[in-house]
Amino acid sequence: MSKISYKDAGVDIDAGNLLVEEIKEDVKSTFDKNVIGGIGSFAGAYELPKGYKEPVLLSATDGVGTKLKLAIESKKFDGIGIDLVAMCVNDLICSFATPMFFLDYYATGKLKVNEAKEVIKSIAKGCIEAECALIGGETAEMPGMYSEDDFDLAGFAVGIGEKQEIDRVSKVKGDEILVALPSSGVHSNGYSLVRRLFFEELKMDFNSDFNGEPLIKTLLRPTRIYVKEFKRLKDKIVALSHITGGGIVENLPRVLPNDIGATIFKDKIKSPYIFEFISKYVDEEEMYRTFNMGVGMILVVKKEDVDEVINSSDGYIIGELKRGEKGVELI
Repeated sequence: MSKISYKDAGVDIDAGNLLVEEIKEDVKSTFDKNVIGGIGSFAGAYELPKGYKEPVLLSATDGVGTKLKLAIESKKFDGIGIDLVAMCVNDLICSFATPMFFLDYYATGKLKVNEAKEVIKSIAKGCIEAECALIGGETAEMPGMYSEDDFDLAGFAVGIGEKQEIDRVSKVKGDEILVALPSSGVHSNGYSLVRRLFFEELKMDFNSDFNGEPLIKTLLRPTRIYVKEFKRLKDKIVALSHITGGGIVENLPRVLPNDIGATIFKDKIKSPYIFEFISKYVDEEEMYRTFNMGVGMILVVKKEDVDEVINSSDGYIIGELKRGEKGVELI
């Protein structure tokens, strides 16, 4: 038997090196003054920002679920990295942590440099929007684990906050107003149901007209990142709830004390057309447990601060808090 190489086994080291060279400028574009060193070290280094009395590091990790499958099948990768960043940093700010840096993990059966470059470029876009630095990542080529046309993504974000500020539940008193920040669409949850409905049950395709645009454009619209709004409104926010898998009914209680309940006025929610369409085929209760319904983030705001928050954002009132059993009532 003749000798074989790593490339014969399906792993191309040269392709990996080429990818590193191709993404350097996009990665560097996310750097801020706290990044130490460049690209290619064994670990990313980041200097802690000054000015914190009792600094606490917080971290979050996530992926983009089966929305990634749609990006792979349609060969559209310009937004999926934004989704990856959004799912992590939107969780961080709910603990009053300011995102500092981000790392990604890209695993594939066969490394296709141009596709990977587009994905990482979109991750860099997300980091710029979230005002955090992309200081490291890992690209793993694993034939036999993934098919040649398949890949998976994971993201890791680290933020910093004041120790006395991270426990938001204890600050909620029960007489606050709930302000919604709109989502950009489905975001990155519920896509197993979305794919089943549109492509298996309704037999639609990526180019099917959907409310005046190709269906795939609607489905791959990137998750909105709320970091800038958080930084701008931080002093006027009691608590934040990122509305992801589980919807409003499961995520909002995560910021409520045991003796406080939330009332959500369904007729106040400004839902994009896609949720109206899906609701023709899915029960309402299932809709509210699966999707964000057009609400990407809910802010708990004191009554005296509501006008300022709304005037400084695209937020609007969708409900209120009151003493009672912990949970969400939809009326």
